[in-house]
Amino acid sequence: MIVPTIKTSQTFDPAHFARVRWLIYAILAAAYILVFFHRIAPAVVSSDLMQAFGATGATLGSLAAMYYYIYTVMQIPAGVLADTLGARISVTLGNILSGVGSILFGMADTLWEASIGRALVGLGVSVVFVGLMKSNTLWFRERDYGFISGLTLLLGNIGAILAAGPLAGLLTLWSWRTVFVVLGGVALILAGLSWLKVRNTPEDAGFPSIREIDGHARYEGRQQHWWHDLLGVLATRRVWPGFWLNLGMPGSMLAFIGLWAIPFLRDLHGLERAAGSVYTSLTLAGFAGGALFSGWFSDRLGRRKPLLIIGVLLYGLAWLGILYGNWTPGVAGMAWFVLLGFSCGSFVLTYACAKEVVAPALSGMAIALVNTGLFLGAGVLQPLFGWILDLSWGGQLANGVRVYSAADYQAGFFLMLGYVTIAIVASTFLHETRCRNITLGS
Repeated sequence: MIVPTIKTSQTFDPAHFARVRWLIYAILAAAYILVFFHRIAPAVVSSDLMQAFGATGATLGSLAAMYYYIYTVMQIPAGVLADTLGARISVTLGNILSGVGSILFGMADTLWEASIGRALVGLGVSVVFVGLMKSNTLWFRERDYGFISGLTLLLGNIGAILAAGPLAGLLTLWSWRTVFVVLGGVALILAGLSWLKVRNTPEDAGFPSIREIDGHARYEGRQQHWWHDLLGVLATRRVWPGFWLNLGMPGSMLAFIGLWAIPFLRDLHGLERAAGSVYTSLTLAGFAGGALFSGWFSDRLGRRKPLLIIGVLLYGLAWLGILYGNWTPGVAGMAWFVLLGFSCGSFVLTYACAKEVVAPALSGMAIALVNTGLFLGAGVLQPLFGWILDLSWGGQLANGVRVYSAADYQAGFFLMLGYVTIAIVASTFLHETRCRNITLGS
């Protein structure tokens, strides 16, 4: 449904609108870069954390996954906050919590204190992505949503890339504790900017809505209590395939790249942390590029489902190559890791699919629901993978850090292939929206 058109003001300045829109986007995207940094950094500092807290594989997995536990639980509430309070309040509060959590994590003397800090980081950053994606639905045109979603993932992955190779280099100058304390201060600065500069909608900033700028009637807002809206989103079957696809594809990739990739490259291929981080950096660069390409090409093609099916099949091929390709460190291995990331980047289209099968006013909740699958998958897989490694561990240590064998990793990788199977099956159930909101009947 829509409400009557409100005429665009004669004083509307497109250049001023563009400056305000991109400033808001830049602030929210900067916060999202920190989200990805915190997501990937434990892989690079894994040996430091094992030494600092005497952690086993399962314990380290649980510490890293604390972020995912909180993030997963908070996705639906984040969607509700995005659809009710908007990005300004939710992202401001999120930056404050993640800043405090990062500082506490960097200063922790015990595993318990580190876990609390990691949990606060997860709680704070959990609202940033959904708030940003909701903001994008209100500040950008629907026909550009795939592209802006891909750009968002591209920028977010800058944080992931910084948490790989550059962080490994930075750790030769600073301790891991200093890095996380500084990041906490950056998050607090972003909290202030979010409050001062971010506005939830163009109307809040004194502009007409994006629909009115194009000469159309604006979308109708929410008509009932958020609880009833949420139940309606949960009951929408067409949203759920995106949930399961995200659990199986980006969930498994982030669980691996975010913690276990560097130990795997170290133990089985003899790569030091800096060399191993090159592989994770390439994966994340491929992931960012794949997200941008998929979003752009989907908008131009006018289709979502075919690109997602192709993406998940290529993702499965990449895993088979990494596990059974008999590669050695070098170009061949890097190519498999790049393919893993690039193919996984197609998952960004699940957010467009989700928002296009519910009423526009409920887009935040729909995006949050499919995003929950991603972090549920990663949160379960990270410690479970470590637990499986510990089951068959032969007792070998190097500088106080556990070293696992090829057989140990082989057992864990069967989980990865199971996740890939879930994603492939889910992709066949996606509903093709043709890049438009199907609830509007036009």
